[in-house]
Amino acid sequence: MSSPTPDALLGPADVRELAAALGVRPTKQRGQNFVIDANTVRRIVRTADVHPEDVVVEVGPGLGSLTLALLQAADRVTAVEIDDVLAAALPATVAARMPDRADRFALVHSDAMHVTELPGPAPTALVANLPYNVAVPVLLHMLDTFPSIERTLVMVQSEVADRLAATPGSKVYGVPSVKANWYAEVKRAGAIGRNVFWPAPNVDSGLVSLVRRAEPIKTTATKKEVFAVVDAAFAQRRKTLRAALAGWAGS
Repeated sequence: MSSPTPDALLGPADVRELAAALGVRPTKQRGQNFVIDANTVRRIVRTADVHPEDVVVEVGPGLGSLTLALLQAADRVTAVEIDDVLAAALPATVAARMPDRADRFALVHSDAMHVTELPGPAPTALVANLPYNVAVPVLLHMLDTFPSIERTLVMVQSEVADRLAATPGSKVYGVPSVKANWYAEVKRAGAIGRNVFWPAPNVDSGLVSLVRRAEPIKTTATKKEVFAVVDAAFAQRRKTLRAALAGWAGS
């Protein structure tokens, strides 16, 4: 692998310049908050423990801040982007700022919830700044669809990070906690301040690390059956477990 290009990463002025050139205004509908701090994306890549042989899939790359940092560390990066304008622009950004790594980059222009296959070798890691409004379903879909993903690091709303990493007995333990733990060992991996984003969100963010279990959790039921019970059990938290499961299991 060639040595990283020092100025390849995007800074605040670069992000705003790119957005202006593309006529992009971040939308709340898609939970778009672009990372403008190069040190933050370096920290994410470092915390994700990305290796030179890794094939990384990134969801919601936006203008490419994290994408470029991942390309410096991994063997290959595949980005999944739903936005038409951002998807069209990202390959050009990669080619301009990291030409020696451009052939290691692939773009999938799609809704991540509909992605069932990716180009090139199977992904070994998932690293992403996930839009707040779809973070949990996207994370679970990717883990379920791509069993080759061994390590995951996602940046999500702090409240969502707490739920994903919660343990039994915690007040925020719920459906995301149980389902994420079905696939992986989950833990909080740090906090991210608001000032590293543009526009700055009105919530704090957190990093969540997920390391896939070497052996699936032992159960005689299928994953579909387990998840159905989990959904029913947490659907009405104020009810007793017996009452909550009555609709699923019958009286």
